[in-house]
Amino acid sequence: MANTRNVRVRFAPSPTGPLHIGGVRTALYNYLFARQNGGTMILRIEDTDSNRFVPGAEDYINEALAWLGIGIDEGVREGGDFGPYKQSERRDIYRRYVKQLLDSGRAYYAFDTPEELEAKRKEVPNFQYDASTRLSMRNSLSLGLDEARKLIDAGEKYVVRFLVEPNRDVTVHDLIRGDVVINSKIIDDKVLYKSADDLPTYHLANIVDDHLMEVSHVIRGEEWLPSAPLHVLLYEAFGWTDTMPAFVHLPLLLKPDGKGKLSKRDGDRLGFPVFPLEWHDPKSGDVSSGYREAGYLPEAVVNFLALLGWNPGDDREILSIDELIQLFSFEHCSRAGAKFDFEKGKWFNHQYLLAKPDEELAELFKPILAAHGVEVARFSDEYIARAVGLVKSRISFVGDLWEQAGFFFVAPTEYSPKDIRKRWKEDTPAIMTQLIDVVNGLEDMTSKAAEDVVLKWISDNGYHLGNVMNAFRLTVVGECRGPHMFDITELMGKEETIARIKRGIENIKCEE
Repeated sequence: MANTRNVRVRFAPSPTGPLHIGGVRTALYNYLFARQNGGTMILRIEDTDSNRFVPGAEDYINEALAWLGIGIDEGVREGGDFGPYKQSERRDIYRRYVKQLLDSGRAYYAFDTPEELEAKRKEVPNFQYDASTRLSMRNSLSLGLDEARKLIDAGEKYVVRFLVEPNRDVTVHDLIRGDVVINSKIIDDKVLYKSADDLPTYHLANIVDDHLMEVSHVIRGEEWLPSAPLHVLLYEAFGWTDTMPAFVHLPLLLKPDGKGKLSKRDGDRLGFPVFPLEWHDPKSGDVSSGYREAGYLPEAVVNFLALLGWNPGDDREILSIDELIQLFSFEHCSRAGAKFDFEKGKWFNHQYLLAKPDEELAELFKPILAAHGVEVARFSDEYIARAVGLVKSRISFVGDLWEQAGFFFVAPTEYSPKDIRKRWKEDTPAIMTQLIDVVNGLEDMTSKAAEDVVLKWISDNGYHLGNVMNAFRLTVVGECRGPHMFDITELMGKEETIARIKRGIENIKCEE
């Protein structure tokens, strides 16, 4: 059976637009399963629907998977022994298998026009092209094979439909859901091939490619479960039941609120991305946000997605890619859909930022500093890293670093009106002038040493601790927030600290 063969899985997206985050999770689960079993991860581009092809979508898919660290072993870019890996380049292959089905009587030609099909749908409630209706339509079964060949020779467009035997129970063996049994009477005679563009439909191309590429496990979204019985019938029609892959239909990603499948509209409405990378629509010009551009770390996105529909069997949440590979199993995949908790995604990103070395975060922060007009070369790598280290507990995204740490690089020119009203009194300038002398006299600017001296000065003079320290912070930071005050001054140094206090005294005006 399939599960005794070498593990070969495929992720098979269509280049019809940006890769949805649900598709990313499917790719991730394929990757985890392949790596856990020493198997092969295939990327196959399913571009048989020429009407929906979108320029740039294939490059986007490759870039997104590379960013997330989902490695591909065989594919359009990587090559391999089972190519081509793009379905539009496999026309000759598909023609052979269309002919095999026609010759064996498992498929037939159909000449019904779109207008004729629409008229039949209006005439027959819940119309389905199947055993009960096929002889009333224009096809090689009702017209006869000779007449059908005359129409084809005359250039009439046609499709090839699969002949579904009615009233037969079809069993799909699913590694998450167990045996799923569906009666064939609800399966219509699907179109397998269209002469108009000389391309197969998804149903035929999918089966042929999985067989020829020796795919052992088909891991895909729940939305494809209704098509699985047809695929089982196709495997039987070709005589490939001994090499039929194991099916795995993953639970849907659901809206964060309410019911139904997660959509781009949910992200737009609630303010979170549903695509891994930013997407520029080549037709409309619309720009959709992406996790990368929003400041998410790829390892945080992977960890977050892995736990949407799967769990490691305990209460662990932070799991490296190596741990995910080791622990992944279909036994711990849920049958029910997983609500997309985007706030949890932010939490994961925060945790991964906390764990990242300050030096790495500093490198990510440098382009942000430059974008805000900071001459990055003026600051040492150590200075930037230490500034990042003081504030990273307060951020969820790399982009938050500017709001939290920008004052380390640009002295304030404006000061918080709210904090001025609360903390800047008539005597504050005089006290801050004294503080300049205290700071100037410090022999040791390290945090603890400076704090001991300044707090003793405040106490000896009977000053209000909160007012003095918050006024001090206001002059240095521009508002009453930020990390420990003396950690700030240790990093800035005596000269910059004094310069900022002086500027504050000159520019902050006491409000009546």
